[in-house]
Amino acid sequence: MSAWPNTPAPAPAAAALSRRSLLRAAAAGLSVSFVAGCSLPVIPKRPRPDAELALGWIRHAAGRYTLFIPRVEMGQNILTALKQVACEELGIAWHQLEARLPDTGQIARVRATVGSESIQDFALPLAQACATLREALAAGRGPGELRAVRHPVQSLRSLSASTGLQHVGRAVRIEQGAAIVQGQPLFVADVRRPGQLYGRVLRAPASPELPSRAMALNEAAARAVPGFVALVPDPLLQHGASLGVGIVARTPGALDRIEAALSVQWQVDGRFEQTDIEAAVDIDRRLALSRRRAHGIDEDRIDDAGPWDVDLRIDVPLAAHAAIEPRAAVAAFEADGRLHLWAGTQDVFYQRDVIVKRLGLDEDRVVVHAHRVGGGFGGKTLCTVELEAAVLARAVQAPVKVQWTRAQEFRFGFHRPPSSHRLRARLKAGRIDTWWHSFASSHILFTNAALPPWLQRITDVIGDDGVARGARLPYRARARRTEFDVVRLPVFTGPWRGLGAGPNALAIESAIDECARRAGADPLQFRRDHAEDARLVRVLDRVALAAGWGPAPPPRAAGAGRGVACGLYKGMSYAAVVADVEVDLAARRIRVTRLVCAHDCGRVINPDQVRAQCEGNLVWGLGMALVERLPVAASQVAATGFADAPIPRIGDVPAMQVVLVDEGEPPSGAGETAIVAAAAAIANAVRDALGVRPGRLPIDAEALALERGRVLQAAVAPA
Repeated sequence: MSAWPNTPAPAPAAAALSRRSLLRAAAAGLSVSFVAGCSLPVIPKRPRPDAELALGWIRHAAGRYTLFIPRVEMGQNILTALKQVACEELGIAWHQLEARLPDTGQIARVRATVGSESIQDFALPLAQACATLREALAAGRGPGELRAVRHPVQSLRSLSASTGLQHVGRAVRIEQGAAIVQGQPLFVADVRRPGQLYGRVLRAPASPELPSRAMALNEAAARAVPGFVALVPDPLLQHGASLGVGIVARTPGALDRIEAALSVQWQVDGRFEQTDIEAAVDIDRRLALSRRRAHGIDEDRIDDAGPWDVDLRIDVPLAAHAAIEPRAAVAAFEADGRLHLWAGTQDVFYQRDVIVKRLGLDEDRVVVHAHRVGGGFGGKTLCTVELEAAVLARAVQAPVKVQWTRAQEFRFGFHRPPSSHRLRARLKAGRIDTWWHSFASSHILFTNAALPPWLQRITDVIGDDGVARGARLPYRARARRTEFDVVRLPVFTGPWRGLGAGPNALAIESAIDECARRAGADPLQFRRDHAEDARLVRVLDRVALAAGWGPAPPPRAAGAGRGVACGLYKGMSYAAVVADVEVDLAARRIRVTRLVCAHDCGRVINPDQVRAQCEGNLVWGLGMALVERLPVAASQVAATGFADAPIPRIGDVPAMQVVLVDEGEPPSGAGETAIVAAAAAIANAVRDALGVRPGRLPIDAEALALERGRVLQAAVAPA
């Protein structure tokens, strides 16, 4: 066993970026990301797409068209949807256009694939560019002579016509669908380069939020392992406060044997347990210290001292993205020093920016190739495995593939932060009079996976829109106060599908359900009467019709329950869900038997794919309500696989019906919308079945049985 050089991490240059400029960037809607040890934060650039930029996405030669998709494909089938728009506007057959994922040298910079923005923000400029190209070719002008014409949406066939369309508004063959079924090389894990080696960065068995480094290792034993290539100490292999040790091997299997032979001894500064995380966000503990939170959404003056008709506590745990594909990257330097990087990321341009900054390369000498992503959900936005692959490839002067293990995905990625909610409401004449929602969570957009504490404290001045997402009450009330705290946790937290919208909507819709019960009103009609947005009323009406929700519900078996929830996502898309459940307290089992969803994202480009997105959200909601919780123990995420952090299985998935509501409004996002209603509808159905409100996720049938017993005992006890 040999001592390992104690390589210090570069100190952050706190003065390198002024606080004023940082806050200006944040206020402009930029997600600020910081790579530990770098002299300046790497700020993702977010250019707004327009028709001029879109001209660079579509090419024409010899009667054939190529569309370089400006978005990352990660299962939302944006390859298919944007090809539909292009073919419709160009007036060409499906086979005449090839849709491709580009590299950073083939199109101008576009912003990250996040936020369910692809159709909403990219369909119009693409349609305008295609209309410009179509008109130019008809007039005999070549593509090189084009200037974009910003056609009004009413003149664009692909986005305004409702009849006679060949591609838009209907199901078509999924791009790359056959290739997926046939196992063709679409993902980064499939990349093979001549002379390719395999790498891994070993880290301490602790959260990367805690400072850690290798103190001793058995290098001689590692070198004796067949397939050993190199041991790589490099200060660039720092992830958060975790300084790693790189290893390179000739085969993937040798990596495990080398890691075992090294027997690294780690030093970790600090420790924590699950109880520390729960205490940090405990909303009642925070309310006992101060009646006001640091950040306000609605800030009406209310009397919080008197009695409340509804007083509810909801706790949502830490949860993982659980993407089926662990993140991977392949890096290769050419003889002239040019770097090629193959990445499964939600932002190829950000990866290039970070690699350029960290390795001191010129931007034009780094090319990042986009690949299909096997699940992102916000988790594949930062530069992690990509930097590891580049550093190891530079060290050994050969192509290197790095793919995280499942344990690394759980332990070194960022996760949905836990949140703790206290909701109170007063009613007057059956209507909501006063509403107070106070909650605490951890950072999402200003993630500690990217920002050091000093920089995060600056961003805390303006709050975190990711934490606040979905927390604004979409119902009428005379006085409303919604406020929250953000607290840095000892585990990495960040964007997770829908950001704060899922947990916040669950809390709101649970309290609204209790308000309806207290008012003696039908839960769906109560929402309808209070909704401030006509489109929210519309999806409630449509889901009621589809689910058979009426004033006289049919008789149900013991243990059966029905719940409803609704909401809007980012002020642009709407969903309502009805859930049917069966609760067997003797078997300590909750089973969802049916989910019906009404979904309004405006103009629908591909109904099959929008339904698929809704179904995905419904399953996420089921997991959120009944299954998912990421355990923490011994100063780290304790899960090493899906056995420790389960996701719903196919047998858990009920019959699902999705009703698409398209009344001609402009297209908006579908990727995350239904998550605002799915989990809440299930929780409300369990409440309906048992008469007991689930207050802690995932819902525990055994805990509910005990609570129901206490409630029944109290009801029959003598006064």
